[in-house]
Amino acid sequence: MVRVTVLGAAGGIGQPLSLLLKTSPLVSQLNLYDIRNVHGVAADISHVNTDSKVLAFQGNEELGAALAGAQLVVLTAGVPRKPGMSRDDLFSINAGIVQVLVTAFASHSPDACLLIITNPVNSTVPIAVETLKRLGKLRPNRVMGVTSLDVMRAQSFLKAALGPESNSISTVENSVTVVGGHSGPTIVPLMKNKDHQRRLRANNKYDDYIHRVQFGGDEVVKAKAGAGSATLSMASAGFCFSELVLRSIRREPIKPYPAFVYLGGLEGGAAAGAAIAAAASVGEAPDYFAVPVVLRDGEISSLDTTDFKNIDNAEGGLLKTAVEVLKDNIRKGRVFASKQTKL
Repeated sequence: MVRVTVLGAAGGIGQPLSLLLKTSPLVSQLNLYDIRNVHGVAADISHVNTDSKVLAFQGNEELGAALAGAQLVVLTAGVPRKPGMSRDDLFSINAGIVQVLVTAFASHSPDACLLIITNPVNSTVPIAVETLKRLGKLRPNRVMGVTSLDVMRAQSFLKAALGPESNSISTVENSVTVVGGHSGPTIVPLMKNKDHQRRLRANNKYDDYIHRVQFGGDEVVKAKAGAGSATLSMASAGFCFSELVLRSIRREPIKPYPAFVYLGGLEGGAAAGAAIAAAASVGEAPDYFAVPVVLRDGEISSLDTTDFKNIDNAEGGLLKTAVEVLKDNIRKGRVFASKQTKL
């Protein structure tokens, strides 16, 4: 059984994510933290009839206690995206929030697995990694950006695009993976089922499918008409990836699943970077990238680059674009972290 801390638990993603975690039999204690309104959330969720204990922590003075003893920390805190906003527009606010929380993480739970949901993930993960580096607390195999919503969208949208011939999500679960980053052109669906890819192209649906996966978040922002972004689906995706981490702590075998990671700090990271560079036809891959990771004991044990070996020219072009955009996103996060003198 595992103690889990949710940072930003009273937010649009934090609330449904906390509810889902309360239903998990793998969680023994659920610590909910936010700067305000968290006690009501905790009281509400605590009424769900599962075995896990729910505790509320509010304000900076209780942040350390919220983190102490956690084996899994999920960072969802930050402002949501609004109509007309890109993930980059969120950077100026969310970057500071992430750094403050990661600094506290380094002091109170540095051995925990840290999952980062706060956008823009392409920049907030580098902020977290660089901050932990400066504090001498970095364990790169335990810091991951959550990109599972992109995988969920890729599967859901593929099922819809294939039409009646795909009457169950199980028919597409192993048909596509998503690598690269977690915004627009950095999101790269790679078709593992080439028959499904051929069907999309035969029906002139492939390009529209790729675009929908890359910009699916815009659909939700527009549909909510200013009332929010993809909070519920992101909570579900965050829970699914959290469950993989929790199951890995129990030593259950876990299939490779994508996450945005610091390749430069991982065993096999250089080889993964070389595979990405070759697939994208670029000289060098960025040292942060979403790749399928193999989890064991609550951390990354290895990287799986199989999906980069069987791509076509169109996918190679998508990868090349992703690499170019990611380098700027990563640089932005690193520059922010380097300019912070107080940690």
